[in-house]
Amino acid sequence: MSDVTLLAFAIVAFIGIATPGPTVLLALTNGSRYGLRRALPGMAGAMISDFVLIGAVALGLGALLAASEFWFSVVKWLGAGYLAFLGFMLLRSKGSLDVTSGDAAAGSGSATSIFLKSFLVAVTNPKGYLFFSAFLPQFIAPEAPQFPQYAILALVFALIDFAVMFAYALLGSRAVHLLKKKGALWLDRLCGGALLALAGSLALYRRAAS
Repeated sequence: MSDVTLLAFAIVAFIGIATPGPTVLLALTNGSRYGLRRALPGMAGAMISDFVLIGAVALGLGALLAASEFWFSVVKWLGAGYLAFLGFMLLRSKGSLDVTSGDAAAGSGSATSIFLKSFLVAVTNPKGYLFFSAFLPQFIAPEAPQFPQYAILALVFALIDFAVMFAYALLGSRAVHLLKKKGALWLDRLCGGALLALAGSLALYRRAAS
């Protein structure tokens, strides 16, 4: 794999990651609700999901989902249902910023809960498997050992993913501190509505693709 190939991969990956999706919306929400430091487990969950998705694609799971309507539907409805659940929870939120302490640490989100939300949102999205199945082979040299190449691409993708999520979480924490409690409420509602919209698009994804 040449440096030019790796740079091209990084640029395309950054564009795809920076476009708001479920994991970056959760990073934004976690940053606003809990602060930057407590949003880190969510970023770790999303990064690990990157390795899981890319590893699964390398083993052929992406091709299986593309070929099997049953398994695609199973993963799709699990992902859509979970996104909808998170969206409804955010819409019902009353704003969780503790403005008296000057920190966004108020709220019931444990590190494990924050980690699992981001991890599960990513690994239950079949579009991720199909995306990597179509995207990654373009940067793999077939004449060279493939496992090291997939490992390098996974590492680069995860690092870019972390950088983007860190920026979103920082934006969320700064914005809510400026807007105070009312800002936390409306940011939760905005992200909740966006997650519901993403859940709807995922639920209709098979029909749109057929």
